[in-house]
Amino acid sequence: MGTVLAFDFGEKRIGVATGETLLGSAHPLTVIHAEANDDRFAAIAKLIAEWQPEQLVVGLPTHVDGTPHDMTRLARKFAERLARRTGLPVALADERLTSLDAEARLREAGQKFGGRNSKSAKPLLDAVAAQLILQTWFESPQHATPAQPPA
Repeated sequence: MGTVLAFDFGEKRIGVATGETLLGSAHPLTVIHAEANDDRFAAIAKLIAEWQPEQLVVGLPTHVDGTPHDMTRLARKFAERLARRTGLPVALADERLTSLDAEARLREAGQKFGGRNSKSAKPLLDAVAAQLILQTWFESPQHATPAQPPA
């Protein structure tokens, strides 16, 4: 029981969401804009100090049929580093189609994509995608089993 932080890993941005296991609901939190690993992990360390999570979740991107691709490998590597650097349990959650779902939800809420507004909408999209990743994890029957990095 406790706070969980979830991450929608990207090479340019990392969307972050938070939620409580007791409530089982997730909320978009922020987006980390940093390409250098040290800067990314410094921003994550600040979030961990502020939110005091008991669990971390990283979205695992795959093709629609579940087969891995280049971002799958990078997200796994990010999850492993996160576990090593924070000492917290890190679980992986299926993130297939979360970006499309996040975009659809934001469009329903009146957010415009394309044209001038698309650049400012992308960070919001990443945070909502992280929210959907965390919500998927909360709703999965195996969410109590953390995925530990290989030794």
